[in-house]
Order: sequence, then structure tokens, then C-alpha cells
Amino acid sequence: MIYVVIVILVIIVFFVIMYNELVKARNKVKNAWSQIDVQLQRRFDLIPNLVDVVKGYMQHETETLQKVTELRTSWANATTVTEKAKLDNELSGALKTIMAVSENYPDLKASQNFSELQEELRNTENKISYARQFYNDSVTIYNTKLEVIPTNIIAGICNFKQEDVFKVDSEEVKKNVKVDFSK
Repeated sequence: MIYVVIVILVIIVFFVIMYNELVKARNKVKNAWSQIDVQLQRRFDLIPNLVDVVKGYMQHETETLQKVTELRTSWANATTVTEKAKLDNELSGALKTIMAVSENYPDLKASQNFSELQEELRNTENKISYARQFYNDSVTIYNTKLEVIPTNIIAGICNFKQEDVFKVDSEEVKKNVKVDFSK
């Protein structure tokens, strides 16, 4: 009888330890996503300033500037990691276009405001890149725990769900920006 009690206690302790490991990993994923969210919000907060500075110089690129403004609005309404990742990818492409086009406007390149905003965006992009990597690492660790024995048993019993990694779905974002002034 004592052996049965000991075995039951060991099983309960084991269950609690595995459950706590899963909860810690899930919370790390949530924290990692919030770090991406903070940096994306920072970038989107810089966008109106960038657009205002650029508007005065870039008469031919109003379509790109409008796209950036629309993406910022859409991002504010996005709720899931997938939606925000898609909008982030689109915005990255639009920002690359603005930066490439700025090369053709010497007055804009010489503008102190533009230079400061460009530096802020560069720093923010670096932080976003790091936050994405940390998030994806956290998701990978968490998802692995959901698949390996014995934590997969606890995960199944307690209804833990896999998380999505942050990825670039658009092949367009991966390409170099091509600027055409022949229009």
C-alpha cells in the first residue's frame, strides 16, 4: 500500500513539474511576442514623422507614402501574430522603397530631421530583428516541449497549443527594391 502511495505522489510531482515547465515556456513566448510588439509599435510611431518629412521632398512617391499610412492604420487594428507579421513584412518593403528613393533627393538626404528619423528607424529595425529571433527561439523551444515525451502527454491533457513562428511570407519583401522614375 505504501508503494502505491509513493508511486502516486511521484506521478503527481512529475505532473506538476512538467506542467510548470510548459507554463514557463508559454509565458516566455508571450513575453517575446510583447517585445516584438513594442518595437513594431515604436516603428509605427516613427512613421508619421517620416512621412511628414518626406512629403515635402517626394512629389512622385505619394502612392508609397499612402501605402505606409494605410499599413500603419491596419497594424493598429491587427490582433494576431500572423496579421501583424504580414503587415510588418509589407511595411518593411514600403520603408525600403522610401529609403531607396531618398537617394534621388539630395535635399532630403541632407535634412537633419530625415537623417535622425532614418537613424531611429535603423536602430528600431535592428531591435525588431533581434526581438523576432528571440521570439522564434522561444516558440521553437515551447513547440518542441509540446512534442517530446513526457511533456507532450501533459500538454495534451492540459490543452497546450503550438505557437506560430514569426516569418516572412512574402517573396517581395525578400527582394531588393527597384526604383523606376520613368513613369
